[in-house]
Amino acid sequence: MDREIQVRGMHGAVSLMECDLADETATGQIAARLAGCVAKGDVIALSGGLGAGKTAFARALINALPGGAEEVPSPTFTLVQTYDRGELCVYHFDLYRIEIPDEVFELGIDDAFSDGVSLIEWPERMGRLLPERALTLRLSISGPTARHLSILGGDAWRARLERAFGHG
Repeated sequence: MDREIQVRGMHGAVSLMECDLADETATGQIAARLAGCVAKGDVIALSGGLGAGKTAFARALINALPGGAEEVPSPTFTLVQTYDRGELCVYHFDLYRIEIPDEVFELGIDDAFSDGVSLIEWPERMGRLLPERALTLRLSISGPTARHLSILGGDAWRARLERAFGHG
């Protein structure tokens, strides 16, 4: 059950949507709807603890974009994986092992921000370097298979999410 709330977040972001996800299938359905509105230059920050479903969400979003089904492992050790999906290049970052925010530039993150769609696990590791335009998805464990999802973003994301999810 979705509900819109108006709470100010960091970087002036507003909580745009919250929902409970019963299992990984429900996570995949939300990710597929979001995939329908992503565009070049988008930054999607996937926040949450270990096992919260960040990689599952990224995998579902990537595979919902044009192109054949792909194995999408967590890039914990490679730090970044790229996927050519139709007209888009998706950069999947896992910053868990980053210790200093400036280390993200060694990964080519600035090019990813302008050339493709960036999915960033552990965005907190970027500190102030996370763009204000980012859409933040906060995942938390709420049961053995259940997750709670909070989506935060600016006004530009509000209109896109309303189209994707039928709010408004």
